[in-house]
Amino acid sequence: MRGAGRTVFAAVLLLILGTLNIIYGIGALDNANIFVNQTRFVLDNLNTLGWVLIILGVIQLTGGFSLMAGNAYGRVIGIIGGSLGAIGALLSVSGEHPWWSLAIFFLCIYVVHGIMIYGEDERTAV
Repeated sequence: MRGAGRTVFAAVLLLILGTLNIIYGIGALDNANIFVNQTRFVLDNLNTLGWVLIILGVIQLTGGFSLMAGNAYGRVIGIIGGSLGAIGALLSVSGEHPWWSLAIFFLCIYVVHGIMIYGEDERTAV
C-alpha cells in the first residue's frame, strides 16, 4: 500500500495531539496556572475552552486508534480531527507562543495529508 508508513505515523501523531488536547482541556476546566497573565483566547470562558479541547481530543484519539486498526472510519475521523486541530491552532496563533501554534498547525496539516494520500499502489506501465 502506498503511504502505509505515513498513515501509521499520522495515527501516532493524532494520538499525541488528542492526548495533549485532553490535558490542556482538563487544565482549562481546572483553571490551572498555565492560562494566566495577558493570554487572550477566542473563547473567553475557560470552561468552554476546556470542553472544546476535551471533545477535540476525544475525536483525535478515536481517529488515531481507528486509523491504527486500518478502518475507513479512522480515515474520516482522522481527517476531521486533524482539520479541526489545524483550525484550533490557527485561532491561537496570536497567543503568547505563536511559533508553537504554527508548529501544531503544520503538524495537523501533515497528518491530514498523510491520511489522504493513503491508497493502492500505482501501477507501472508495462
